[in-house]
Amino acid sequence: MTITFIMDGKEVTAQDGQTLLDVARENGIDIPTICFHEATTANAVCRICVVEVEGQRVLQPSCIVKAATNMKVQTRSEKVIRARKTILEMLAATMDLSEAVEIQTMMKEYGASDGRFPDAEKRLSDVKDDNPMYIRDYSKCLLCWRCVQVCADDAQYTFAINFDGRGYETQIGTFFDKAIPETSCVLCGQCVGVCPTGALKPKREYLLEQGKTPAEISVMNTGKKQRKPR
Repeated sequence: MTITFIMDGKEVTAQDGQTLLDVARENGIDIPTICFHEATTANAVCRICVVEVEGQRVLQPSCIVKAATNMKVQTRSEKVIRARKTILEMLAATMDLSEAVEIQTMMKEYGASDGRFPDAEKRLSDVKDDNPMYIRDYSKCLLCWRCVQVCADDAQYTFAINFDGRGYETQIGTFFDKAIPETSCVLCGQCVGVCPTGALKPKREYLLEQGKTPAEISVMNTGKKQRKPR
């Protein structure tokens, strides 16, 4: 069934069941996303995709809210822009966004400052280097759920990683904080592929950034010394 409603002052059509985000993208309207990924179930965690819907008391996450007949939606109202800017500034205050290129671009677009909340506590974590495929740096993790979802029933059905802790202490982890080789992880790399911030990174890339040469990395991977050329 086709429905009609208003988005940013223009009449648009949608199929029954489509989200506001889907409709916006079909009509060339840019709505930023962080936790949303085409390969995972939309979970509305980050709230960067919020829009203003007439008649609703609070802003609505466009990744899960379905389009409805006669809706009136604004994707870039003053209220929406202010909310997105604040979310970005809160993220910048509490975690390392140095490798989150898309989020850095959003911050420039919305004029978000990385110093608005100087007293906020930064998320700190040692780099976990416990397997041959990837490293985990949770100081860069914004808890978007993407890695957990692809590891679980959105893709791999491995369930090697999940949430650990509560409140501000929440982080991604393994059962009883075991090393990756001691979990059900099959080193498929899908979690690395969906990570938007560099919290999960291929081991080779990480070692190159640490100054290791390709030859040194090869030795580390094989556990054998390379033969010198004759």
